[in-house]
Amino acid sequence: MLLIPCPHCGNRPELEFRYAGEAHIARPADPSTTSDQEWAEYLYFRSNPKGLHIERWRHVSGCARFFNCVRDTVSDKILKTYPAGQPKPDLAELVKEAGQ
Repeated sequence: MLLIPCPHCGNRPELEFRYAGEAHIARPADPSTTSDQEWAEYLYFRSNPKGLHIERWRHVSGCARFFNCVRDTVSDKILKTYPAGQPKPDLAELVKEAGQ
């Protein structure tokens, strides 16, 4: 079983969490002036990388808070979790720290 380190509650089993999509997706500033193509890209198009990916998760069976997670999609290794609202971490620095 995968243990996910909630930044608020500590390590918990993956069954307590729900995936909530890609993190750091900015909503269009003025949706009324956004073209249909731009709106469709915001709603439906996400990256699907092989390797490091920054995701949003929710600890539904714990603190119920959202947080962000840097996860390697190949190995499922979690490199970092941090509270929602904080800026993106430097992925190159995380890789260097992890020795990957």
